[in-house]
Amino acid sequence: MLHFYSGSTRMVNTRRGVAECMEIALGDHFSSCDLLIFHASIGHSFEELIDEAAKLAPGASVLAASCCGVVGREGVSESMKDMALMAVEGREFGISYANEVFGYNAYEKVYQMAEELKASTPGVNMIYFMASGIDMNNDACIQAIQTVFGSKITIFGATSSDNMKGVVSYQAVDGKVFEHGAYMIGFSDPDLYVETAATHGFVAFGEPLIVTKSDGNKIEELNGKPAWGEYTSRLGLLPTDTCGETIPIGALAEELPQQLALEYGNNHILRVVTSHEGDAMYYATDIKEGTRLWLTQRDEDRIFSEMSRMVARMNSRAGEKKPVAVFHADCLARGRFLFNRILKEELVNSMQFPFYNSGQCPPWLGMYGFGEFARLGGENTYHNYTTALYAIYRK
Repeated sequence: MLHFYSGSTRMVNTRRGVAECMEIALGDHFSSCDLLIFHASIGHSFEELIDEAAKLAPGASVLAASCCGVVGREGVSESMKDMALMAVEGREFGISYANEVFGYNAYEKVYQMAEELKASTPGVNMIYFMASGIDMNNDACIQAIQTVFGSKITIFGATSSDNMKGVVSYQAVDGKVFEHGAYMIGFSDPDLYVETAATHGFVAFGEPLIVTKSDGNKIEELNGKPAWGEYTSRLGLLPTDTCGETIPIGALAEELPQQLALEYGNNHILRVVTSHEGDAMYYATDIKEGTRLWLTQRDEDRIFSEMSRMVARMNSRAGEKKPVAVFHADCLARGRFLFNRILKEELVNSMQFPFYNSGQCPPWLGMYGFGEFARLGGENTYHNYTTALYAIYRK
């Protein structure tokens, strides 16, 4: 039987931050822990993080990913030195990972990971997946996992990020730190299940950009012109500007079928551009020629109202149950780059409070990353610019 514990801190010293997170989560019972999942801002040394965690809990598996801030039971923080932890007791899980995972080879790499996980861990019923947020074909990742485990398996998780520059993000597992890796944790406790949902609250406007040349997750032309120049021109930027300049204002919207739009609370699903190579820009998923892409603007009232609606629906499906743990992925553009501090804390409180049990927030691990995995229309889906919640319940 799996049991979950969490802790978060804003600590300049990486090793001390690891110790503080573990003390908050586990007290002095480090030896009872079997799995440590860390999220840490880009200012931390990931080599020191995993080394210190392994020293304090030598019997535990240690995984980590970089982010642009964390959300824990203690609240939200977005400094360069944030750290959050979900600690797990129990052995009903398995881990697989790979390095050098990019958009062009994502299916093959993730398929191999999924095969290894299935072979090592019977009875996996949910998968926590973390990959690089830069040049990753996330549709291909979902397809690969489902080829091995079937479409009924629920995939939740995120893509790692930096401090919104789109330069490098980190993933760490098994004592190794990667810049373009991926890992998955398959939970196999038969008494647990996970509910997932995501929402963004942005609104599309203007005339769409038309994808006129693409290859996998790479857009080469928009409206018959070099993609990066056309995209930045629509944003009022220059082709010499970086992805970091485009991310806060450059969410691209794909139109959803009516039934999915009703469930989502929005007519569009959003995509982020986290890297470009000359005139070509890398999309977060497969992109077909002829696809129409709208620019968007945030609607703050809608962000709050859709958040409340999403949480209410999750609680309604759970009935009287309260989660034993919540994993949470938020787009970094919804953090301090979108809201001032007061509104950001109000948004986090509005998502956490409905899950409280006897006045206590459940163990909570949240991050500001580049993208989020959650079901939509009953299918595993990759999202951008959303708040995505993954509430784990005991049957």
